[in-house]
Amino acid sequence: MTDQTVDMPHVDTDERSMKRSLLRGWRRKCPNCGAGPMLKSYLKVNDTCTVCGQELFHHRADDGPAYLTILLVGHLLAPGLHIAFVVWRPEPLTLFTIFSVGCVGLSLYLLPRLKGAMIGFQWAKRMGGFGSTS
Repeated sequence: MTDQTVDMPHVDTDERSMKRSLLRGWRRKCPNCGAGPMLKSYLKVNDTCTVCGQELFHHRADDGPAYLTILLVGHLLAPGLHIAFVVWRPEPLTLFTIFSVGCVGLSLYLLPRLKGAMIGFQWAKRMGGFGSTS
């Protein structure tokens, strides 16, 4: 028998912390180093991290952050709308104005943070092209 060496592709076996990646994504920072910005505008993702060089263009967040935003805003504001209407009985225009501003404000706050968290999740789970880089 001959001794054959087989070139195995490099496999990244380092453990990636899910919690740390999600928190870094929530802060809109690179899931790898936590220092570089993930987003270059409101929702546009940088191709690479400016600090550590981690490739970020692999992400496939697509409509996920929008769906999560709608889910959270709806579940937070719908009970509040019902309670406010039953307890205080404000004028409909007042109720509409307050909850419209709250809905828009909360949505604008959550959307980029949930996008960052989703990209952090994908990075931690090595989804898409995130598996071959560290």
